[in-house]
Amino acid sequence: MGLSKTDPQVYKLIKEEEKRQREVLEMIPSENYASHAVMEALGTVLTNKYSEGYPKKRYYQGNRVIDEIEQLAIDRAKKLFGVPYVNVQALSGSPANTAVYFALLTPLKDKIMGLSMASGGHLTHGLALNISGRFYKSSLYELGKDGQLDYAAIEKQAVREKPKIIICGYTAFPRIIDFKKFGQIADKVGAFLMADISHITGLVVAGAHPSPVPYAHIITTTTHKTLRGPRGALIMVTEKGFKKDPDLGRKIDSAIIPGLQGGPHDNQTAAIAVALKEASAPAFKKYGHQIVKNSKALAKALIKYGFDLLSGGSDNHLILIDLQNKKANGAVAAFALEVANIVVNKNLVLNDPMPSFYPSGIRLGTPAITTRGMKEKEMTKIAGWYSQVIDKVKNEQLPQEKEARVEFMKSFRQKAAKNKKLLQIAHEVKALTQKFPV
Repeated sequence: MGLSKTDPQVYKLIKEEEKRQREVLEMIPSENYASHAVMEALGTVLTNKYSEGYPKKRYYQGNRVIDEIEQLAIDRAKKLFGVPYVNVQALSGSPANTAVYFALLTPLKDKIMGLSMASGGHLTHGLALNISGRFYKSSLYELGKDGQLDYAAIEKQAVREKPKIIICGYTAFPRIIDFKKFGQIADKVGAFLMADISHITGLVVAGAHPSPVPYAHIITTTTHKTLRGPRGALIMVTEKGFKKDPDLGRKIDSAIIPGLQGGPHDNQTAAIAVALKEASAPAFKKYGHQIVKNSKALAKALIKYGFDLLSGGSDNHLILIDLQNKKANGAVAAFALEVANIVVNKNLVLNDPMPSFYPSGIRLGTPAITTRGMKEKEMTKIAGWYSQVIDKVKNEQLPQEKEARVEFMKSFRQKAAKNKKLLQIAHEVKALTQKFPV
């Protein structure tokens, strides 16, 4: 019996979400549209199987087919990225990063060095509230005043702090990362260089961003975002990584199981294999380069409307807008944009005076709208909508008191949901999305 009859309530909600995704501009940089083939692989009988262990070395019987699927995903990833080792079992990006730390670091003794969240790093790169910052020592580096990576300052910090792992690759940094410089810094202090390319993987595959493979020892990535696969992750070891530690692959395998998890999600593994095949096609290279073209065009148009962009632009798939010069708040702006059918996320900006739940910025990106086929012409139109929405909320100032902010946001949501200008833009956005079906 199908879902619509077994559970009409869940079926209805899924259909509502499907409609929402069709009618809005999905511009959260970490979101994208997976293909029907990827989603088809996720919803198969592979959901029914347990497969603790690795191909040909399982703890359960009945894994002949699963072995072939996992090995296929591994082989495709090795070929696509040009690496000698890949683990495809981590359930997502955070568990993948945690597995690397578990494999290489002694808790409460060894140190990691990553970019702070306030500068655009990820919570698993050493945030005090995360396992990476609670179980291991952490030294966070910051962006320079110009919003760029200050490699000289990072090198000085690495020499002083002597981390065992240096992390590069970020969640809210819109520029090209110089992996060669990071590799030189890591070599100088004897550290492992871990490149977390979760956000830019699709761009790396397409040749729209330099690859970390020649310079990093370990590479982690999610398999959705710009790669357009399912929720999942890859952990890769490079030739350079094996030269530093010939046992690195075994250590990571052991960190995944029995270290952090039991059975992998075999339906997810199959969907990753499908996504990797799609990413190896020539059309994907064109897609990756168009993401960057769109991001650059959007950034240029936003600047013309007076928006303050971190580092003054974008070289990849994302843009971070500091709304302080517009006298607007990121949380307020993100909700107003959603009413207008434009979906972004609120985000901290460099030296943000506001707390993380009510930050001064918004983060937006072009992967999903590029998947729909939009190009530079549409970016100009979208920038105009951003300007119109922010003009409507620029005087909505949040109270200082925490409790008062909650009430303010509740009242603002009710008011914004009825705003004629925001609803008009929502109608215009919907008309545009109909020209670019998912």
